Amino acid sequence: MIDIIPAIDLIGGKCVRLTRGDYSRKSEYGDPVDMALRFVDHGLKRLHLVDLDGAKEGKVVNYKVLERIASRTPLEIDAGGGIKTDEDLKIVFESGAAMATGGSIAVKNPDVFEGWLRAFGPERIILGSDFRDGKIAVSGWEEETTEELMPFLEKWTKKGIAKTICTDISRDGVLQGTSEKVYSELLERFPDLYLVASGGVSDLEDVEALSEKNIPAVIIGKAIYEGRISLTDLEKYVN
Repeated sequence: MIDIIPAIDLIGGKCVRLTRGDYSRKSEYGDPVDMALRFVDHGLKRLHLVDLDGAKEGKVVNYKVLERIASRTPLEIDAGGGIKTDEDLKIVFESGAAMATGGSIAVKNPDVFEGWLRAFGPERIILGSDFRDGKIAVSGWEEETTEELMPFLEKWTKKGIAKTICTDISRDGVLQGTSEKVYSELLERFPDLYLVASGGVSDLEDVEALSEKNIPAVIIGKAIYEGRISLTDLEKYVN
């Protein structure tokens, strides 16, 4: 059964969602701790927490929110956004994250990211593979690279990465369905990869379609906040 990972994105300490990664198209959804507690009430066990301020500024910013969620819930949190240095990584782990996701760092400073992978292992270090039109995008999705998705994953799986969060930016926050075909192709190429699909989930049918393709996990954000998917509906996926 597919793992359900709800998402909380942070700007200014508040729970938000962007549309296609555009910081000017932001919707606010209140207090992130309250939202995390709601997830716990419905049996969810994981949380994808993204520091969008950090992603934009190139350093961890909203770690106090991470600290509050980690101290008040049993959620297993993977934190991403702005983790660029050893000090950033130390901050998120000391603030309560079980895992850290790095995307920009894996492109711009791969030696540092590989060092984290060796030091903390593939269970704690997740590769962020955010893409637009088949190319990896970094720096809070504001910068597109020349790196293509498939070779990027090929390179990092050879270096020991076992988990990746793969976000189709063009679908993120628009509630128009996922890149199911892309994820199926990736899983066929990398069958042992813990592939987390992200971007575009609009309803339970999207979740079921990914589950039927044996995609290991899916991140759900805006569909929850906009009431397209109820937390009660997600309880059946909880192990």
